[in-house]
Amino acid sequence: MTTPSPDAPAPHVPSPPPAAETPDQSFAARSPYARAAIWVAVGALVAAALICVVWVLVGPQAGSIFRAFVTVLLFAGFAGIAIMEARLAPRRPAWFAIASIATWVVALLAGIILIWMPEPWSFYEWGFVGPERFLRFLLVVLVLQLALLHARFFLRAALRQITPMNRILAPVTVGLVAVLALLLLTPLVFSDWIYFTEFYWRVVVAVVILAAVGTALVPLLNLLFAPRPMGGVPAASVAPAPAAPARTQQELLPWPMYIDGVTPLPMLPDGSPDWNAYYTGRPTPGAQIFAPVSPTPAPSAAAPTPEAEPSASTAADAAPESSVPVDSDTSSDAVAESAADGPADDSADPPRQS
Repeated sequence: MTTPSPDAPAPHVPSPPPAAETPDQSFAARSPYARAAIWVAVGALVAAALICVVWVLVGPQAGSIFRAFVTVLLFAGFAGIAIMEARLAPRRPAWFAIASIATWVVALLAGIILIWMPEPWSFYEWGFVGPERFLRFLLVVLVLQLALLHARFFLRAALRQITPMNRILAPVTVGLVAVLALLLLTPLVFSDWIYFTEFYWRVVVAVVILAAVGTALVPLLNLLFAPRPMGGVPAASVAPAPAAPARTQQELLPWPMYIDGVTPLPMLPDGSPDWNAYYTGRPTPGAQIFAPVSPTPAPSAAAPTPEAEPSASTAADAAPESSVPVDSDTSSDAVAESAADGPADDSADPPRQS
């Protein structure tokens, strides 16, 4: 066993890979615009507080304590909403989180204006119109949130089918909705001090119509330019696969027989076999009786034909030829004699040729 030298360099340890982005990651680390949005929220809160302080020091004393109390409630509500938005930001798109914080900043500024703006002069001297301004503040928040939700769902629908028309129509419609929200917020906040003519409301109605048309066109364009499904190919262009022949009739089983295997069981009127006759030997009254079936004889193999045995005369003639030597002179004389005697004796066997 070798001992490592103290002068040896330390082994290289690879650095761990960068950790993947987790849902718990802060909102500021997810988007480059997050820090700016948070600083805008903080700056708006500080600016609103400074305006309130200056108004308390310089403005009239009537209702200052009540307005300050309402302002503190407004700041507390804005802080709670900002914390909630920061918690929900990792689960939202970056642009939606920034836009949501921006809408709440606008709502905060509108609330400060509605709280600290002096009351308009009135002949009846009604004093502080708190309930009316509170309802207007709620309408401001409602308009901002509706515009934000419209932008989110509208852009989600527009991104389903990215077409040249959607690329132009989506930002134009979102811009029209933002302009409409601004046109509606201005009378809600400054209606006590600014008179809005009839032409202003005509412009508002025109913007409403344009925004509604742009909102309705996106789903229609998605249906028009959506890709056709794979099942939309005409059936005539696809050669049908050969299908296996379907069984049209149920396969019939053989009719049951008696124990002898030759006589079929009787058939009952409903077409079923008479099993009672199988066990008792007596057919049920009304059953149809069949005649015994003759068994088909099994085909037997043909017996081999024996070869014909040679006759005794042929064997007797063949034996002397093969065993006794014959002289050439004697055999020629015998052949001549047999040829001379042949026509006289017809019953004699013909000679064998060797």
